[in-house]
Amino acid sequence: MAGSRAAGPALVAIGGGTGLSALLRGLKHFAGTPRLRQLTGVVTVTDDGGSSGRLRREFGILPPGDIRNCIAALADDEDLLTRLFQYRFPNGGGLLGHSFGNLFLTALTGITGDFHQAILEAEKVLSVRGKIFPATVQDVRLRGCGVSGRVYEGESAIGTSGEQLSALYLDPPTPPAFPEAVAALEQADLILLGPGSLYTSILPNLLIPGIRQAVSKARAKVILLLNLMTQPGETDGMMGADHMRAIERYAGKGLVDVVLANATPIPEPLLAHYAETGSVCVTTERDAMAAMGLQVVESDLLADGDLIRHDSAKLARAVLDLAPPAS
Repeated sequence: MAGSRAAGPALVAIGGGTGLSALLRGLKHFAGTPRLRQLTGVVTVTDDGGSSGRLRREFGILPPGDIRNCIAALADDEDLLTRLFQYRFPNGGGLLGHSFGNLFLTALTGITGDFHQAILEAEKVLSVRGKIFPATVQDVRLRGCGVSGRVYEGESAIGTSGEQLSALYLDPPTPPAFPEAVAALEQADLILLGPGSLYTSILPNLLIPGIRQAVSKARAKVILLLNLMTQPGETDGMMGADHMRAIERYAGKGLVDVVLANATPIPEPLLAHYAETGSVCVTTERDAMAAMGLQVVESDLLADGDLIRHDSAKLARAVLDLAPPAS
């Protein structure tokens, strides 16, 4: 064990959406170096919107979109082949809105008869630095119940519910975790949650008993990468401690060890622009976090530009700085 730890940590990032792919894009540059022995993404499979939702309904496959984004993010060189994988058809009737990568994964699933095998083949084509695993390969749906009592069917509806959720659950409620994902979590030195949509990217993974138990029992340090902004319709008004309380509610207390948050002030013009959509800055709430037994680490994580988002390279370096020391 000491020899493998000396070669750098094994890291597993759990999530979905654009947050996970942005994180992996920064971390891949360290994969296979003394700073990062092994890099794995565990991806939610509850997406029911857009191209992924259409392919899911028409072909009965798992939604490929989030996995496609992660594969592209880990590609050795994001050149023409990767751009092709991410290409979205602007017209063409039945092709309109589909990405080439989604269709590619759908075709590979049809040829191989296995969604994970399709991922493996796509990883070979793009020469990815790391591994991507679905959290489960069972067809699973996400459901939410608002405080009003209204039930929201599917990830898309939950993400735009516009009210606080009183319950979040999967259908079926106990899908089996993908064995390779569980094995990666068991062997991890660092486990990352987020950044990304709390109720539709992070928690759906932790609602799977095998994933939740593997994270809970892992020797790894577990880090929550706190979102920069609230998500309109999903996390309205939820600050740092609220995010942690939601995780504790669905995954149990003591799961997270460290919260990594942005320390760089966001320019007021950008905040004003986002406020027009109902999105506000997520405050860290250090005292409340400390009262929950959490270590809070703040670092410059903000990307330059006109969008409020994490900088992939800054985030990767800050994460690896929290890796356990070699032994």
